Amino acid sequence: MRIIPIQSGVAFTMRKGQFLKITDIKGEQVSDLVCFNQVDIMEHLSTAKTMDFEESILVTKGNYLWSNRGNKMLKIMEDTNGRNDMLLAPCSQQTFSIMYGIDKPHPSCLANLQRNLAPFNIHPDNVPCALNVFMNVQFDLNGQLKVLPPTSKSGDYVLLETMMDLVIGMTACSAPDSNGGTFKEIGYEIKDAR
Repeated sequence: MRIIPIQSGVAFTMRKGQFLKITDIKGEQVSDLVCFNQVDIMEHLSTAKTMDFEESILVTKGNYLWSNRGNKMLKIMEDTNGRNDMLLAPCSQQTFSIMYGIDKPHPSCLANLQRNLAPFNIHPDNVPCALNVFMNVQFDLNGQLKVLPPTSKSGDYVLLETMMDLVIGMTACSAPDSNGGTFKEIGYEIKDAR
């Protein structure tokens, strides 16, 4: 298993038909995931299209993740926790300034994704909203959002199958509210067979 250290990120390529296993090693840790078509990086994950085509604001086992061009990018094959978010953007310096009152530099998912995706010629402005794996965003009948600690436990995982050749960006999220107030590592594995 490869490890994403606390408040950091990685980026890598995968071939169509491979499997990506994302593991919450210690529990209650979110991982932001974005992906791009390796052949044409202007095609990327669209959480809006995913919610539209899957007819749900929540995705889990059996759901697909769709691109901005309406193509399937990933399929969720297994999900032992069952709670993931697509509503909230990757945390950024503005997140910490506006929502936490922290004006000094702070690690963020957006900065970690931008930095790690840069070698793949992905411009910072082209990093889309992510699938926030293990993130527990609740909402009431009026649409009010609340971020609660993840329900994921140590060893929970999501297994994804690639539907095309991809560039993947992933983080170990840096926002305290998203992770129950602490920061932990995220594990991941790339497999050729399930």
